Amino acid sequence: MSTVMIGILPQEKMRERVLAIAKGEYKPEPSEPKIWFTSMRSLAEVLSDDNRALLKTIQETHPESISSLAVITGRKPSNLSRTLKTMSNYGLVEMRREKNQVRPIAVATEFQIFA
Repeated sequence: MSTVMIGILPQEKMRERVLAIAKGEYKPEPSEPKIWFTSMRSLAEVLSDDNRALLKTIQETHPESISSLAVITGRKPSNLSRTLKTMSNYGLVEMRREKNQVRPIAVATEFQIFA
């Protein structure tokens, strides 16, 4: 599993960057982060100690569903689902629909942060 690069830019700078990319004025380098946060605080909330441990558990146990991950971690399925959705929105977890279940897949467990 590769290391995911994460960038931190204030909201206004992020907006400027996105607009420049959309206008064709700026082309991101392949080595630039693909995941962006607006502050260290928001990054810390998503990649808290508990959430990093959750990513590691997903990577090690390969749960078949959110329900089975809830049993493994001892967390309530509703809270776990909410956490996984947030992490999925940032591209840290893939939520793969299989049969009648949703299987969480950890995209990364190691991170490099650029501020």
